[in-house]
Amino acid sequence: MDSPASIFTQVSREEASAALQEKGVHSSSSSKKPPRRSIFHSLFCCLCQETEPQPVNNNAPLLTEENGSLQKPVSNADFIIPVEIDGTVHQVYVLKRPHVDEFLRRMGEMFECVLFTASLAKYADPVADLLDKWGAFRARLFRESCAFHRGNYVKDLSRLGRELNKLVIVDNSPASYIFHPDNAVPVVSWFDDMSDTELLDLIPFFEKLRGVDDVYSVLRQRRTAS
Repeated sequence: MDSPASIFTQVSREEASAALQEKGVHSSSSSKKPPRRSIFHSLFCCLCQETEPQPVNNNAPLLTEENGSLQKPVSNADFIIPVEIDGTVHQVYVLKRPHVDEFLRRMGEMFECVLFTASLAKYADPVADLLDKWGAFRARLFRESCAFHRGNYVKDLSRLGRELNKLVIVDNSPASYIFHPDNAVPVVSWFDDMSDTELLDLIPFFEKLRGVDDVYSVLRQRRTAS
């Protein structure tokens, strides 16, 4: 996730929706909301861990961690999502990463946020409905919006219709942002450590990033320091 600040052009829901539709992307909601500062990020695989009870034999798995492997079911799932695959309903277990609620709320208040995931809409959409209680996601992009490159689904930020120096992608998979590594805020993969604080620890960074007119210099400093 990223943030430019006051100097960034504010984008209304109608303007953002029109720009996205020019790229073949449709907004997930028609409700009116105040304009937010222009910025996009990818959050999905960083915010929750999804699992499925029985593996699916498929060249492009539906119920997986992005560009990863199937995980075992969890007993303390926050959500259980029924998904139909080839006529069979599978139960998808979703465990929320600690502090995801506060993280999403704050990002939605500061930035124009877009969900960009390599998962299919039939699964990711209902999960996002339950996860995003504040309507932080201004639009949702799924597997069909990714570029298939060397065996991975890559999130091509150039399709978003925004200046790249005003974009940040938050992701746990370097393969997902291989086209734009300089725009990335990497996070570690999360499975079930309920003492994890990475999302909470990122909030001050994004509050600071909000005040810059070019994200590259700040992200470069962050990479150098880490």
